[in-house]
Amino acid sequence: MMNLRLAKILPVFVVTYLLAGCGPDISGGSGKDADAGRADFSIFVAVGDSLTAGYGDGALYRSIQQSSLAQILAQQFALAGGGEFDQPLMPEGATGSLNFGGTDLGRIDRVVLKATGDPDRPVSPQTITPVQSTDIQVRVAGAGNFNNMGIPGMKSFHMLVPGYGELSPAAFLGGTSNPYFARFASSDVTAVISDAANLVPSFFTYWVGNNDIMLYALDGGAPNNAVPPYGVGTTDITDPAVFAVSYNAALAVLKTPTNMGLLINIPGPASVPYFTTVPYNAIPLTQAQADDANLGFAAYNLIVQTRVGLAPGGATCGIDQAEADRRLISFVAGQNAVVILDESLTDLTPCLGPTVVNMRQATAEDYVILPTSSKLGVDAGGGALWGISAPLLDADVLTKFEFDQVETARAAYNATIKAAADADPNLLFFDAAAKLVELDETGILYGSGGVSSTFVQGGAFSLDGFHPTPRGNAVIANEIFKVINAGFDAFIPPVDPSNYITVTYQ
Repeated sequence: MMNLRLAKILPVFVVTYLLAGCGPDISGGSGKDADAGRADFSIFVAVGDSLTAGYGDGALYRSIQQSSLAQILAQQFALAGGGEFDQPLMPEGATGSLNFGGTDLGRIDRVVLKATGDPDRPVSPQTITPVQSTDIQVRVAGAGNFNNMGIPGMKSFHMLVPGYGELSPAAFLGGTSNPYFARFASSDVTAVISDAANLVPSFFTYWVGNNDIMLYALDGGAPNNAVPPYGVGTTDITDPAVFAVSYNAALAVLKTPTNMGLLINIPGPASVPYFTTVPYNAIPLTQAQADDANLGFAAYNLIVQTRVGLAPGGATCGIDQAEADRRLISFVAGQNAVVILDESLTDLTPCLGPTVVNMRQATAEDYVILPTSSKLGVDAGGGALWGISAPLLDADVLTKFEFDQVETARAAYNATIKAAADADPNLLFFDAAAKLVELDETGILYGSGGVSSTFVQGGAFSLDGFHPTPRGNAVIANEIFKVINAGFDAFIPPVDPSNYITVTYQ
């Protein structure tokens, strides 16, 4: 059976080069002493989600937490009067999965690059071995006093929910509590933003809202439409109005008349390798294979064409020629667009039955998500092949329709974030969205090397294709220092990204 080969992500010598670093120190030091300027970094608190927490390679684990974005910021703030910065580190050796007294909580272990024995794909991301799950029955020492308030999976409205850190398996499995927060929350009834504000930060970073759209996007635009409270645990897009109220309400708890902070906006999927690594035309076919595939779709194409010109909807299921053209399936020798389901197409099943599903071939405006690479061309049952004779499922692809939904919400979220920063002279704004576009389009140089968004080789993103590597965090931190230095008349020296690792190999 045909199987996709993503050879572009796999040369071992490239991985070895990235792990070795890129040359001599380029920390950018000019001999100038660090200076806080108008800011006060004595009590730094970082509020956010997995991008703040130090999540990577599909899991939260200790060594990557130690190179989290928040930790790198705090390390340099310490040169300008910053105080102690505590993180709720995972146990030594823990690999990411969580349990409560043996009850699995559904969190996964990290992945690493492993040899495959396949010359076309010599290494691939695979779960680390052995795995070591973390039991969170008892809160970690120092609960309620951690400066890194990055909570993987947290959406904007979760910050305000009392009990979001309830330490009970029923709450975890019911979706009303987040185990990542519960393991270090001050109590069962506290809220994330309450614990953050109780530290009385003199300076804070606030990067919230990624999960409000990205959980939907990462799942291929397949919402689960869960019921309240607040849609907790769902992959649905948060209504922009709900986001605005939640974001500003939590910020009002964190912000005092005198403290200072940095607000960070939300990047989009088009600049992240989770969405851009697998091409839409990922299916290679010979002429004979193309002829066989076309024969299999001949009857389907004819049926679709018979719907043109009929009254839309109702018992006739009519469509126009433009939609018919989108739905016609055709293969040629060479690379071919994958066949996908698309819920935005007219539903023809009331008239024609389940064999005429809402399918079409993908275009460059659709995003085949990274995990789908493993199933392309694989037997889907009954001899059908995924992406060819069996359409990829909703969760396999972020379609143009779904992407537009994400972008509409993201634009509204980012307008809320920018307005909040503009309204207070003690708040700065960091355009992470623009920086990730730069990372994707040109890469970012740092003197002795550079990073890009190319999966594995680029060095900026971890093996989950979404969260940064330690080196990626270092590059982002340096960009943040530029904003702080300019906005608060400070000098926070940059770090040398080549001192931080990229992907890891087992």
